[in-house]
Amino acid sequence: MTAKDIGTHVGATGGVQVRTEGDVGAEELAYVQAKLDAVLDRPGTRATNGVMRIVKSAAHHAERPWSAEAEFVVANSLVVVHAREATARELVDRLADRLRGRMNRAQHRGGAARRSATPPPWRGGRSDTGPR
Repeated sequence: MTAKDIGTHVGATGGVQVRTEGDVGAEELAYVQAKLDAVLDRPGTRATNGVMRIVKSAAHHAERPWSAEAEFVVANSLVVVHAREATARELVDRLADRLRGRMNRAQHRGGAARRSATPPPWRGGRSDTGPR
């Protein structure tokens, strides 16, 4: 089983490489591209780079033969999403939902939310409560 590189999604948001392994047909690839476009080309989405891998297991007895993982860099944060499902459509839908949620968190979670404007007084910051 060899990996097949189906191309790079390049849009206003950056470039995402999609790779497949196993028996992945043209219909499934078209659905992946449509969902990926819907997630990445939303207004307000920051530049995104990364790799998405989709694998169909060769084992016919596998309960959930479709698996996928995506690793994207969004706003200087690494976003990693994994999914396993019974069909390709279910897999892509679940992956898109998880990816959309994690990308939203990464975009809206900034360093400013965790840092105050000035350090506390015991770390050399100003204290406006006492006399100078």
